[in-house]
Amino acid sequence: MRGVPYVLRLFGAGLTRPKVRIPGMDMAGIVEQVGSGVERLKVGDEVFGETLSASRRDNAGAFAEFVAVPEEVLLKKPEGLSFVDAAAVPTSGFVALQAVKAQAEVQAGQRVLVNGAAGDGGAFAVQLAKAYGAEVTAVDSGEKLEMLRSIGADHVVDYRQQDYTRMGLRYDAIADVAAKRSLKECARALTPNGIYVPTGDQGGRWIGAFGDMLRIYAMSLFVSQRLGGFVTLGKRGALQELKDLIEAGKLRPVIDRTYPLEEAAEAIWQLEKGRVLGKIVLTV
Repeated sequence: MRGVPYVLRLFGAGLTRPKVRIPGMDMAGIVEQVGSGVERLKVGDEVFGETLSASRRDNAGAFAEFVAVPEEVLLKKPEGLSFVDAAAVPTSGFVALQAVKAQAEVQAGQRVLVNGAAGDGGAFAVQLAKAYGAEVTAVDSGEKLEMLRSIGADHVVDYRQQDYTRMGLRYDAIADVAAKRSLKECARALTPNGIYVPTGDQGGRWIGAFGDMLRIYAMSLFVSQRLGGFVTLGKRGALQELKDLIEAGKLRPVIDRTYPLEEAAEAIWQLEKGRVLGKIVLTV
């Protein structure tokens, strides 16, 4: 949104102004028209998915009344899920699934901690770890803990009151959505063969989280704990798994509130304040 970190401007985001003029990637809606090569979907189908606006050159983002996308980025909406809830799933759900399943490889019986658990990706990560059979500790600010209990967290920690790296407890995996702790600190809270998976987007204005990742990788050479690698799931397969978990009752989006499309700027302001529980969704 702000062209930060600046290095991204050199890789297609736009040097002085955004190349993609309509922002937004996640969406859900009803198919209005189909092209001649479309085989899986038909007019009237209720679908959800991504616009892939970050890589397209036609300025076709999701903050709009209509979007035109390739068939492969869409799936039929989960049964019983509203359009608002479905629109909150794709990107945050994918990031959380990649962290919990592909990188941390969470298994039944493991102890997993999610730092920054009440945000968009964190709320999905908590539920995914539970769905895979882990005992989950969720870390965030005190006013968000009740919500975290409601989505299945076994234990909750108010980071303002307790430092989870000094509680004397050990976890098989830490998914650090807030990405505000170092690997050296988190190693104190990991089992000897535990894994640390940073998924947050913190960092400086010039190179953002890239510098933090380099420091984390350098530190990983001196500790026994593992660092989650850059494992990439297939987008469509991941979206299908998220859909299956939703329909099985094991996963649900957490929606803080909705805004009409014409109040998109206010919605972004609220998101930037950092006090949102789960997701904000624009409605048309």
